[in-house]
Amino acid sequence: MNSRQMNELIAKAEVLVEALPYMQAFSGKYFVVKYGGQAMVNEEIMESVVVDIVLLKYIGIKPILVHGGGKEVSELMERLGKKPRFVDGLRVTDDETMEIVEMVLMGKVNQHIVSLLNRHGGHAVGLSGRDAGLFTAVRKGPQPVNGDQHGPKVDLGRVGEIRQVNPALIHTISSNGYIPVISSIAAGPDGEALNINADHVAGELAAVLGAEKLIILTDVEGVYREKEGGRDFISTITEPEARSLIAAGLINGGMIPKVEACLLAVARGVNGAHIIDGRVSHSLLLEIFTDAGIGTMVTR
Repeated sequence: MNSRQMNELIAKAEVLVEALPYMQAFSGKYFVVKYGGQAMVNEEIMESVVVDIVLLKYIGIKPILVHGGGKEVSELMERLGKKPRFVDGLRVTDDETMEIVEMVLMGKVNQHIVSLLNRHGGHAVGLSGRDAGLFTAVRKGPQPVNGDQHGPKVDLGRVGEIRQVNPALIHTISSNGYIPVISSIAAGPDGEALNINADHVAGELAAVLGAEKLIILTDVEGVYREKEGGRDFISTITEPEARSLIAAGLINGGMIPKVEACLLAVARGVNGAHIIDGRVSHSLLLEIFTDAGIGTMVTR
């Protein structure tokens, strides 16, 4: 073995040594991972995320994967001649759109992720929030556009906000060696399916489980502060800073529910909430097991 090969092996060993304290600290803890955006469309990147999840399970962490599927839902809607519409990152969902959401999330996306996890050595179980009363929700009221409380409001239809989380099924599944994969659909008061933003689902679930971390994988590096002439990347953001930027419209669109989910989680005791670029190979491992980490951390 030449010196170059030896140095490469030593470098790999040093990576493991750096990760050891994190493995010790996180063993037995819940990690809620929300997976969505462009990171969920590319098959090669999906496999990277799946391998990371399986590794977490094997070293004693309890990963819970919450997924969206917004791009796939929009693509099918457009093929069916129906134009997607959003208000501050939330999809306007009439009855027909809700059927499409259920079809895509449970019939396609959820089963694909479960299959990938199982193929890579995990034992995954696909769920929706309607299973065993996991999530109960009510319809959201009409929402202002761009946060303008004095302007017109839009009825989002069958878009819900969670009122109760019953984690008993998650505890049972996770404690018996399985990886729950949860689609963002909840049951309304009369049993109707409601479309819940997957970021909000992940935040609520992390809070109720008392998770160690909430990690939102998306298709951008993290949170940026928009400004004249460009934008600044934010590596750490506090709740007051985040609220101020949202109110000023400097955090907008689909980033709003991501930041809100992180704020909810940390306010209710989750130790770390992170928004990271899921397009980066093994981004989960880089965030969890390295001193530097990547993405934006949301704190109180």
